[in-house]
Amino acid sequence: MNIEHENGRFFIEKDGELLAELTYAPAGSSEIEVDHTYVSDELRGQGVAGQLVDEAAEYAREQNKKIIPTCTYAKAKMERDEKYKDVLAQ
Repeated sequence: MNIEHENGRFFIEKDGELLAELTYAPAGSSEIEVDHTYVSDELRGQGVAGQLVDEAAEYAREQNKKIIPTCTYAKAKMERDEKYKDVLAQ
């Protein structure tokens, strides 16, 4: 599965149909706000939402930004896993 990135979102499409998406927006000069995740029934339960969060975290690292997770899924995942500690805004 190929996760694409454009215009404030990471997403997976198949034949033009949106199957999964994580959206974010700039929050000042040094942070981004992850505000939404969606995974279709077809992909649910396969760890896709977690992969989207991983992509957002890697992007934040590359851009030297911190993440403010306002999406409940992203917030829970990032707060319970130490691998996000370096990009999680305090």
